Amino acid sequence: MPWKTDFRSLYYLGAPEPEDPVIIPKETALLVIDIQNTYLERPERSSLSPEEQVRFDLWTPFHERLRKSVIPGTRKMLDFARRHGIECLFARIACHTNDGRDRSLSQKMPGWNNLLLPKNEQASQIVPELQPVADEITVTKTTDSALTGTNLRLILHNLGVKTVICAGIFTDQCVSSTVRSLADESYQVIVLEDCCAAATDELHRKELEIINMIYCHVMSSDELQAIVQS
Repeated sequence: MPWKTDFRSLYYLGAPEPEDPVIIPKETALLVIDIQNTYLERPERSSLSPEEQVRFDLWTPFHERLRKSVIPGTRKMLDFARRHGIECLFARIACHTNDGRDRSLSQKMPGWNNLLLPKNEQASQIVPELQPVADEITVTKTTDSALTGTNLRLILHNLGVKTVICAGIFTDQCVSSTVRSLADESYQVIVLEDCCAAATDELHRKELEIINMIYCHVMSSDELQAIVQS
């Protein structure tokens, strides 16, 4: 399968192809990371200054990937996981205070990463297409890593999970941080490349190359589904 040779960095050129991961549904969780309303919001381009329009256009490929690939692909994976008895978990960025004083330092830094998303506001909610159902668990974080900033570690332990399948945004930030934390805790981690996005495709692909083979296995959702059904 292509995933066995794709997304390889210099570290792993020539390394033997990995075996298919052993996936036991009752010991597996699908973790959807930070696919929230705030990332769907865009102003009217015509209302922006020329400089702002340049930035708007630079972000357009991300928004297209989010709407055309990440959200529909993740929805299909949620449906697949629910049919096969795979636990569905969600993480979202949200602060407990209205002024964000409980945020981590990275979310208080000036610039794009400065996020003020109070937990009860619409912007911080998971997008409608990917809402949890029934008693599926959502953790709220003010950190990049969903493991570091929440009780997710305890939840995974209590659920008996050994394999975590990751989808979400941004590939090079919260997804990557979560993957590294999970790998350090000796979870088997799989990242679904078509269910993730970074600000640019270049950043997305480069981060997948960086984390692949050492912190996780990177594959498509179709490849993952074929392994589960084999």
